[in-house]
Amino acid sequence: MKLRWSRTLTLLPALALALGLTAAAPAAAHPSPATTPAGDAARRPSHSTVRSGWNNYSCKPSADHPRPVVLVHGTLGNAIDNWLGLAPYLVARGYCVFSLDYGQLPGVPFFHGLGPIDASARQLADYVDRVLAATGTSKVDLVGHSQGGMMPRVYMKFHGGVGKVNALVGLAPDNHGTDLDGLTRLLPYFPGAKQYLDKLTPGLSDQIVGSDVLNRLNAGGDTVPGVHYTVIATKYDEVVTPYRTQFLNGPDVRNVVLQDLCAVDISEHVAIGLADRLAFHETANALDPAHATPTTCVSG
Repeated sequence: MKLRWSRTLTLLPALALALGLTAAAPAAAHPSPATTPAGDAARRPSHSTVRSGWNNYSCKPSADHPRPVVLVHGTLGNAIDNWLGLAPYLVARGYCVFSLDYGQLPGVPFFHGLGPIDASARQLADYVDRVLAATGTSKVDLVGHSQGGMMPRVYMKFHGGVGKVNALVGLAPDNHGTDLDGLTRLLPYFPGAKQYLDKLTPGLSDQIVGSDVLNRLNAGGDTVPGVHYTVIATKYDEVVTPYRTQFLNGPDVRNVVLQDLCAVDISEHVAIGLADRLAFHETANALDPAHATPTTCVSG
């Protein structure tokens, strides 16, 4: 009980941050249109992306890695900060790597993924089409962290993604929603809190267990034909809880727990997407299964 209460206390600041951000957003907030490759470059002339070769729209996939990889950030993330570890890791292995911003709220810079998930999925649809056009390929591989590992399933099921995606790799994805270590069950005890979330940060409400979006997404099965699915989870996840709700059921699915590969891995929800070299190695294995190598505590 003490452990659970301790974990709950660590989550309260995160929830408060998410709620506090909504104060800056107008009541009728809507996400901005999907960023274009040219718009990304103009808005974010980041030396990080230029130096690493990531978000290089002249990149052409090689015979060894024939599909571009699109990275999909999580809630409160963005196209750059979420991928400072994984993007260069994949570029160094010969991949054409791209990332987008989605789910923006007016007046809230840098912290994205807060808009309605259906609208975010449409933004992803537009972005994938632009990456396909730029690279001259017919399919992408998607790698997403947290919401970014689940939202692409909405894109594939409802917004034209079928046939355009070869593989989806989810790092701590909230595929069946989250109870945020029990905090979401407290919402009824705070009058108006749920309505506040629904109105001002619908992307948060859409990720709560039992939301309309999640019920619709998972009705009839977790997967769509023709896509290879990998879920990489950590048992220390304090955001998408219980962590096994991240797993998918269906054909061509691989569910991985990092601690089954390395018992001393202590990554939690944020670290698995930002810095965990075992998660990165498993991602590379999922993107190129023909050349996969065992993931151990010394993988990197």
